[in-house]
Amino acid sequence: MSHTKDLRWVTKSFTELTSNELYQLLKLRSEVFVVEQKCIFLDMDNNDQKAFHTLGYLEDELVATTRLFDKDIMYQGYQSIGRVVNSPRHRGSGIGKALMQYSIKECERLFGKGPIKIGAQLYLKKFYNEQGFEQSGAVYLEDEIDHIPRSEEHTSELQ
Repeated sequence: MSHTKDLRWVTKSFTELTSNELYQLLKLRSEVFVVEQKCIFLDMDNNDQKAFHTLGYLEDELVATTRLFDKDIMYQGYQSIGRVVNSPRHRGSGIGKALMQYSIKECERLFGKGPIKIGAQLYLKKFYNEQGFEQSGAVYLEDEIDHIPRSEEHTSELQ
């Protein structure tokens, strides 16, 4: 069942986030990247302060978030979308696709039209292909998880 019509989106710079919003997004990222994926890594990498943050809510529950970076911050010559996360409780409802579509549009609104690059986990290759991103390099290991560089041609490039 799709909940995407009920989603409420917000995009804020790091300094605009309330302490509650920051706590919620860090909790969701930890729930997925550390606990669910059993990956011990330092999520708070001093890049949150350089990013805009998308927040997707169903009522008052944060169910999806990304970080958006202007050109040359994460990848030379590219804008970037990172820390793409969707709540495990809402998977299969279309929220992940809506999150990526919103994030791509927000990159264009915030930074202008340009290529986007992301680092995608290998097991999500099909999902990112469906969002218009194409593999742009060899598989690499990051935090003990296989990743692939990916790029989206109309405006974006993934890594």
